[in-house]
Amino acid sequence: MLLRWARVSGGKGDHCDSEEMEMGFNVLGEGEVVKAKRFIVRPKIKVWMVRAITTVILWSCVVQLMALGELWGTRLLKGTPLCFSHQDASLAISKVPVPAKVLLPPKRVYKNNGYLMVSCNGGLNQMRAAICDMVAIARHLNVTLIVPELDKTSFWADPSEFQDIFDVDKFSASLRDEVRILKQLPPRLKRRVELGLSYSLPPISWSDITYYEKQILPLLLKHKVVHLNRTDARLANNGLPLDIQKLRCKANFEALRFTSQIEDLGRKIVKILRERGPFLVLHLRYEMDMLAFSGCTHGCDRREVDELTRMRYAYPWWKEKVINSELKRKEGLCPLTPEETALILTALGMDHNVQIYIASGEIYGGEKKMASLRATFPNLVRKETLLEPSDLMYFQNHSSQMAALDYLVSLESDIFIPTYDGNMAKVVEGHRRFLGFKKTILLDRKLLVPLIDQYTNGSLSWDEFSIMVKNSHVNRMGSPKGRVVIPDRPKEEDYFYANPHECLQLQDE
Repeated sequence: MLLRWARVSGGKGDHCDSEEMEMGFNVLGEGEVVKAKRFIVRPKIKVWMVRAITTVILWSCVVQLMALGELWGTRLLKGTPLCFSHQDASLAISKVPVPAKVLLPPKRVYKNNGYLMVSCNGGLNQMRAAICDMVAIARHLNVTLIVPELDKTSFWADPSEFQDIFDVDKFSASLRDEVRILKQLPPRLKRRVELGLSYSLPPISWSDITYYEKQILPLLLKHKVVHLNRTDARLANNGLPLDIQKLRCKANFEALRFTSQIEDLGRKIVKILRERGPFLVLHLRYEMDMLAFSGCTHGCDRREVDELTRMRYAYPWWKEKVINSELKRKEGLCPLTPEETALILTALGMDHNVQIYIASGEIYGGEKKMASLRATFPNLVRKETLLEPSDLMYFQNHSSQMAALDYLVSLESDIFIPTYDGNMAKVVEGHRRFLGFKKTILLDRKLLVPLIDQYTNGSLSWDEFSIMVKNSHVNRMGSPKGRVVIPDRPKEEDYFYANPHECLQLQDE
């Protein structure tokens, strides 16, 4: 077959006679003829087909070789012999680092009886204990717990949300086999709450679980959403089922972890202290809010007494207004002053060069009140003196986040000594028990106050004073013991979170 000839131009029409085709001419234009080379098409077609087939075969070979390379290439390149044992293969695989899988407990499946909203009140550790109580209550009532709201109206006016202090994902994941936890209500129920179609109340203090079964559960079944707006000390210390007590511990010691930013900075403080040697944490609760709330003004001048009194009257929910400070002090209900603390630490035999980390807010009266303690124990430090200002920049004006740092350092200290049995002192005491009964010296202020007064006025010599202080605290070092139970007087019995003995591994075990 011959090539098709080009179209004849110049208006003569398209034609191709047999003579021109036989002679091999191509008509280009009127009167212009160019001789073309005659060639045979059939050989050209065979070459093209050969080339195409060869290309396909070559590509097929390349693909096959690439597949084999994935199987053998790495081994050959590394010089590994083709004959090897399965043991060698397993050893090679074991050397490859594999990220650890996070194993979450299975979700608990149950009939949901409603949604429990919680508004905590108080400082960090008061709220911490309340959160753990609400977890246990939600589990027992088969309800969904909404991530608790933290107090923003207290004396500290901390705007922090739950997720600013605690690892909210860790909190939910750690408890998923116990209770369903959501960050917020489902949209339909959220709208109902916004329209005021939920039920809100403060539960009764120190209630046992039957109160929640008989009083709170019916409200949940009726309204679907119940809001508990004050949650401090709303669950009894004693007389509760063992599974509830253990769940309170699980929430406190496993689920409630601080954010990574707080944890990292806490570890940094502890590292700095450890590099310098052993250290003692002194929870010196001689702060303005504590003194105003308790009415304890021992060691204060008239101006300071008036200032603290005005503050007490400024907060309506501080119910006790008229307070006899000296009587309260003799009953052991006041925090020790820095000067009294210096005497007690010395009497207990503390090395005057020991590092003492002050875990507290701003001391009322400042350096003037701290002078005697600093003169006796010059190696006083605080987070503000150990860290750069830039380290604490994001924690300023967030008292709960600052308290969380003190909490972490307190857990790691060689000795922990609180000068008042407030919420932080109690919760840290219980956590240190959980960590292996770490040494915690619990000062008996009712016994110490008269001893301090007798030594101060010369009725006791130093040796007598020191011996009596030491002897009275031999059994107050955070060692294993049962909680003191006082029926009908729960405020006076031992606090659950200070000694959760149902959850503790005794040393002889």
